[in-house]
Amino acid sequence: MKITSDIKYIGVNDHRIDLFEGQYVVPNGMAYNSYMILDERIAVMDTVDASFTHEWLDNLQNALGGRKPDYLIVQHMEPDHSANIANFVRAYPNAKIVSSGKAFAMMKQFFGTDFEDKQIVVKEGDTLSLGKHTLNFVGAPMVHWPEVIVTYDAYDKVLFSADGFGKFGALDVEEDWACEARRYYIGIVGKYGAQVQALLKKASALDIEIICPLHGPVLTENLGYYIGLYNTWSSYQPESEGIVIAYTSVYGNTKKAVIMLEEKLRSMGCPKVAIHDLARCDMAEAVEDAFRYDKLVLATTTYNAEIFPFMREFINHLTERGFSNRTVAFIENGSWAPMAYKVMKGMLEKSKNLTYLENNVKIMSALNEESTAQLENMAKELCKDYLARRDETANKNDLSALFNLGYGLYVVTSNDGKRDNGLIVNTVTQVTNSPNRIAVAICKENYSHHVINQTGKMNINCLTVDAPFKVFEAFGFRSGRNVDKFENCQPLRSDNGLVFLPRYINSFMSLNVESYVDLDTHGLFICSISEARVVSDRESMTYAYYHENVKPKPETKGKVGYVCKICGYIHEGEIDESIVCPLCKHGYADFEKIV
Repeated sequence: MKITSDIKYIGVNDHRIDLFEGQYVVPNGMAYNSYMILDERIAVMDTVDASFTHEWLDNLQNALGGRKPDYLIVQHMEPDHSANIANFVRAYPNAKIVSSGKAFAMMKQFFGTDFEDKQIVVKEGDTLSLGKHTLNFVGAPMVHWPEVIVTYDAYDKVLFSADGFGKFGALDVEEDWACEARRYYIGIVGKYGAQVQALLKKASALDIEIICPLHGPVLTENLGYYIGLYNTWSSYQPESEGIVIAYTSVYGNTKKAVIMLEEKLRSMGCPKVAIHDLARCDMAEAVEDAFRYDKLVLATTTYNAEIFPFMREFINHLTERGFSNRTVAFIENGSWAPMAYKVMKGMLEKSKNLTYLENNVKIMSALNEESTAQLENMAKELCKDYLARRDETANKNDLSALFNLGYGLYVVTSNDGKRDNGLIVNTVTQVTNSPNRIAVAICKENYSHHVINQTGKMNINCLTVDAPFKVFEAFGFRSGRNVDKFENCQPLRSDNGLVFLPRYINSFMSLNVESYVDLDTHGLFICSISEARVVSDRESMTYAYYHENVKPKPETKGKVGYVCKICGYIHEGEIDESIVCPLCKHGYADFEKIV
């Protein structure tokens, strides 16, 4: 398979394997990818599993066309990629091996030799010229072994990504990428989100057109989609809205409660309910869903003054992979001394940023009137945000939404008559309560100021602490005049026809502009409220929380100048009071000197 005019695929498909790494079911097999770069000098990128030695050597020989390889690049030492290093050396004794120092130490462990006479040890920032192709080596420790490097070919703009962006499944089987890539990532790489984030940051500085992983297909189109999913997974943010119910049931009574809860959730508008019987399902699929969706219900019996073993195993899978940033609820069953709630919650103590439901369920042997009512209350709390979005079930005059205003961060949405727009603001204040009046300050340079001045209406979306930085990038650093900020988004609309955000808010208010105050650089819109909805009980995002926990720390080392406190933009050199940040449009007061 030709990837570019100079890069060929020489990997293999494995349909004999049933369990990858001895635990992951792979009904469509696996691909062990290897590549060759043909130039003045020839580089082979990784080998394959020991079961396919001769097939791989045949592929290699055929692709060489009578030439000899100069280098074997070893990016990762797991045996499914490195097993044939010694066989390669025997076949091509004049070739050099290029890898990290830690990888050569592992070769000594696997093969009894570190190939000292053939070593080229590379580290972060090193390069290797093949002719017109220059390989740039990037350290990727703990993605997901400590010796890993990835390789960027600057000529063809190809990233050889080691196990990154891999998936289960052979290449001769058509299947959805995201499903098996998600299961692969969460199961195998998921513990190392911080290290993946570090690698993504390095990759963002490269001009990448093709990604060549060690498992799964070569990625050539819509790379932003794949990189975006990896960013979501490695930052432990939910990918989709939905509720996962993971349960065990000995005599069927806990299962009856789960089925009843499922029916209630669906009737209340839950977009997705995924149920897993942990004693019978593929555990990896259940773990995948727990990381995919934003809410999780754990339902199990008290068992030997503990919890049922499959539930314990499931929670261990979650916590060892960094489970966080989710809403969690509990259903416990016990006939004389229920302990399941206490044990499950205790096991989750090491997880970060979990929101626990107030309405949990206790079943004493079997459902009764009391526990059935608890299920109803659980369903209502889990679906509060879904109910608030639907016109037929929303309370559109819930002025407790005003309590979510403060020195926080908000997305103001508007519409210019052609498309929806949104921007980040940090100045929204209730100025009177009889009648209720809201003041919103917007920089005049923002396109939204112009739109709202013309239309006289806007929506204020109160952001919550689980809002990731991508929300601020989407609405804060681009102009709605030039880009569609709601592209590829299915909008939800309030009664005034404007968009409100489906996620990361606890309330929104629809405002009508009653008067306007010119504040030189900003305009102050004094507004009445036409609609107010409370969507969730999540804590509001404050300005301080954003700076401390959400905004990436700018790379200021070695630079002289000023940094924007809002978005991290660095202005090298001196500034004066006329400066406006080119990214977030904030002025002089929001710049601080780099020290």
